[in-house]
Amino acid sequence: MAPLTDFYQLTMAYGHWRAGRHRLPAAAELFFRRGPFRGAFALAAGLAEGLRCLRAFRFSAADVAYLRSVLPSTTEDAFFDYLATLDASEVTVSAVPEGSVVFARVPFLQVKGPLLVVQLLETMLLCLVNYASLVATNASRFRLLAGPDMKLMEIGLRRAQGPDGALSASKYSYIGGFDCTSNVLAGKLYGIPVRGTIAHSFIMSFTSLEEVQPRELLPLAGGEPVDLPALAKSLLQRVCELLQTPPEKTNRGELAAFVSYAISFPHDFQGLLDTYCVRRSGLPNFCAVALALHQLGYRAVGVRLDSGDLAQQSKEIRRVFRACGAHFQVPWFETIPIAVSNDISEQSLEEFSREGSEIDMIGVGTNLVTCPLQPSLGCVYKLVEVNGSPRMKLTEDEEKMTIPGIKTIYRLYDAAGHPFMDLMALEEEPLPSAGQELAIRVLGRLGETSKVCEPLPSLPEVRSHAQVSLSLLSPAHRRLHEPQPYPVAVTERLHNLLTELRQATQ
Repeated sequence: MAPLTDFYQLTMAYGHWRAGRHRLPAAAELFFRRGPFRGAFALAAGLAEGLRCLRAFRFSAADVAYLRSVLPSTTEDAFFDYLATLDASEVTVSAVPEGSVVFARVPFLQVKGPLLVVQLLETMLLCLVNYASLVATNASRFRLLAGPDMKLMEIGLRRAQGPDGALSASKYSYIGGFDCTSNVLAGKLYGIPVRGTIAHSFIMSFTSLEEVQPRELLPLAGGEPVDLPALAKSLLQRVCELLQTPPEKTNRGELAAFVSYAISFPHDFQGLLDTYCVRRSGLPNFCAVALALHQLGYRAVGVRLDSGDLAQQSKEIRRVFRACGAHFQVPWFETIPIAVSNDISEQSLEEFSREGSEIDMIGVGTNLVTCPLQPSLGCVYKLVEVNGSPRMKLTEDEEKMTIPGIKTIYRLYDAAGHPFMDLMALEEEPLPSAGQELAIRVLGRLGETSKVCEPLPSLPEVRSHAQVSLSLLSPAHRRLHEPQPYPVAVTERLHNLLTELRQATQ
């Protein structure tokens, strides 16, 4: 993974090596300057992947040969020999646990080691953390809007920025609170639950019940096989009478598709209702097949809508399910889960909540994996100390000014258990004690830290930690629109150092 870097990192590395500065002890910190999506928080993600790449940090013989071909011809041969021996064995990384809530301007990953290696790691770590944290944060916002009981499914594979982006989106949206993915490769690689049933193309491929093969299904309790198309057709007549829908208006190709799928997956039958007309065709056809399965001892697992007024249709569908359940004496029918998709956004979830709905599961694709409201988190990686001397970036843009020195981060909690401030102190400052008064300077509008160690937590453990971290936020900081700014402060000693360095360079 060492060549996963920007070219200027290598030219700077040569400059440090040529000047004999490459082994000076150095420290850098990774953070973001503004809360994403105009919110107050982000979820830290991509940290475990960063550690794995750190362990594999090497320049192979082929890498070195390539670098010889692109670096200036004046580059000394000894530098390439040095690169061939380089690794990250002298690097120490400290970070928040993956899935932690983090805030703007507060470092959530710190790297210490020889200057040349610390510099070379910048691009790789930013690449691995930026998008991971962004999509995990985006997913957490959908989870907060949906509430804890709604099932959320990531379906962005075909909309993502290539296969790497799609896999990252599946992995980190799971950390952010999604329950499952449509991405089979992500399920295989990461153990994320995978889900999916049928698309419109499957339904459109059928035209009549005569196309259904095989036609028979064994009852769950055993016995003689039953002709499912014939049973569903007879029940369709009764369902149409109940719903006061003309049977001739139902699409027989759709009915055939439902029957065929039910024979293949009698335990996992879900109907996609909107290929033709939900009310006149999709809904009665589904009910007929679900009732036929019920007579054989099976239970349909749900329906899906992919167009129209999803909230309103979900309420109409629930009324039909209740009517069918009562009429045919099938109590579970009224609780059949209703899933929706169709370019779902944060605004969609807000509308579902405002209008009320009977939706049980939501599939989110484009607006999750592409993060259209903010395409990048904007993490930065800045040197804060070299050879024991604090370093600080000064610029006319106040927001881009960095805070010098190796720091320890403290998260302060109120009596209700909500974090109310992050405090940065210089590493050498003594640990604050309970009840101690501290002189601090709040940075204005703009966490918990621990040494990263093995074994790394599993993906479900990271997901659980993320949900706990989110639950600890106060409502004022957790809300997604116009949240209360989260205070970040520095100790008096760190503030004095910042002021001193600022004045020294003016």
